[in-house]
Amino acid sequence: MTTTTGVVTLTAVVDEPLDLAAHEAAVADRRAGAVVSFQGVVRDHDHGRGVTLLEYEGHPTAAAILREVAEEIAADPAVYAVAISHRIGTLGIGDVALVASVSTAHRAAAFAACGRLVDEAKARLPIWKRQVFKDGTEEWVNCP
Repeated sequence: MTTTTGVVTLTAVVDEPLDLAAHEAAVADRRAGAVVSFQGVVRDHDHGRGVTLLEYEGHPTAAAILREVAEEIAADPAVYAVAISHRIGTLGIGDVALVASVSTAHRAAAFAACGRLVDEAKARLPIWKRQVFKDGTEEWVNCP
């Protein structure tokens, strides 16, 4: 029995807006019956406090680590393709900080793989987040 693994079509750590449609197009596959995507969006609150903006800083190894995470998910025989990007720099409320897309034959596998992709990226990426609150205070949230 031959098993194939998926491909990583797009990984990036960039300081420009992320494009969900580009990520979905990057994982398009004629065999796919499911494409699941996730967008991590900057919200206006955290732990009951109003947030005005976020600033992300990434370690120089962040892109390589993101690629490793994507390759691990793509190694799942159910996965056809994986695309994931994280934005760095200053982001306002409603801006997209993370986009992840996965294609598979069936929806359950696509949801599971996309969930693992996002969880592993959040757990392993050396990216720090500075939150600025409405009261003028700020805090840094450490990466793993």
